[in-house]
Amino acid sequence: MKDLLCDQFQNTVSEMTLCHRSILEILSKLQESGVRVQRSVVHSVTSCGCQKITANKKSLPENATFLDLKNLLDSHLSGNLCNNCRDNIESEIGRSLFYMAALCNLMELNLYDIFIKEHKQLEILREYNLT
Repeated sequence: MKDLLCDQFQNTVSEMTLCHRSILEILSKLQESGVRVQRSVVHSVTSCGCQKITANKKSLPENATFLDLKNLLDSHLSGNLCNNCRDNIESEIGRSLFYMAALCNLMELNLYDIFIKEHKQLEILREYNLT
């Protein structure tokens, strides 16, 4: 049974994309929304300061296994998002999801089916999926 919320979201996006029916328009808006997500994360570090990025080369033991890597590597991110930055990032991710759903609609793909397919792939590969 398909997830109703995901299908409802995709249907609502379909109803709202009357002006932006061109694949070129959707692709450019999807790319732009991805950049806006990145920019809002950068803003939380550079303008607000609620987050901090500290990155350096990580030394890994020669005998480290794939399973060890999860504990040895970190995100380089510290701090907690303030409410303003959290709201902004959530909003930009939502906009990105909107254009992803719009792309699915134009390509006659079901977003929920894609979620399920990707989840199954992740479950099969588990720790061997090095993304």
